[in-house]
Amino acid sequence: MVTTQALNLPTDRSGQPLVLEAARRELEGLGPQEQLGWALDTFGDGFAITTSFGIQSAVLLHMVSELGRRTGSAVPVIWVDTGYLPPETYQYAEQLSALLGVEPHVAQARLSPARMEALHGRLWETGKVEHLELYHRIRKVEPLDRALRDLRVTCWASGVRGSQTDHRRAMPVLEAVRDRWALRPLLSWTNRDVYYYMDEHQLPQHPLFAQGYSTVGDWHSSGPDDGTLNGRATRFGGLKQECGIHLPGLMGEGI
Repeated sequence: MVTTQALNLPTDRSGQPLVLEAARRELEGLGPQEQLGWALDTFGDGFAITTSFGIQSAVLLHMVSELGRRTGSAVPVIWVDTGYLPPETYQYAEQLSALLGVEPHVAQARLSPARMEALHGRLWETGKVEHLELYHRIRKVEPLDRALRDLRVTCWASGVRGSQTDHRRAMPVLEAVRDRWALRPLLSWTNRDVYYYMDEHQLPQHPLFAQGYSTVGDWHSSGPDDGTLNGRATRFGGLKQECGIHLPGLMGEGI
């Protein structure tokens, strides 16, 4: 069995190691809301969620806000703001935060957009994968990792779904990602599941959804579905489907 000590990962709220395979078996028998409750019970103040305030972000945000109301324990919400999000995303973030009573912890790069462009250029325009990877490391991965450290997060949940990319299709529900536990409560959900949940709870759609976007990130690397490219294939100029946030990274190689 794989334990926390074997992976050099944080223990649970009582200081006990996590038995990974046993935890996965338990989680696979639970619904998304129950998985979030499991994480809060297991990690306590060390549990947080991440959000992009993207097309389908309202689902996980609503679930965790309901969990907070039931338990009286507000789960921290970390928002990775690259500084390049569309105006509609910033407006949607304000709308959802007010509606759900969420006060996100905003994670941003140490380099402002202007300073980064002065030093490195417009990294998303070169057509080179290595430049896009540098962009993602500066604006997404490093800010998130810093926020996780600052908030002392030992387990974080995200809204990734298996149908979004080939990499995500192979993801387990719980995994070690850069020295922390990563939980994916919506991993098995379909677009239909998302639609019905949002309809049932009367959650507002992202403004760009009506313009044909099924996913949205930065303004310069997102586009509407056009009948040829759909979902995350529309992102990052078609060069990549993952920004690196959900990848193990060098510290997690071999996990």
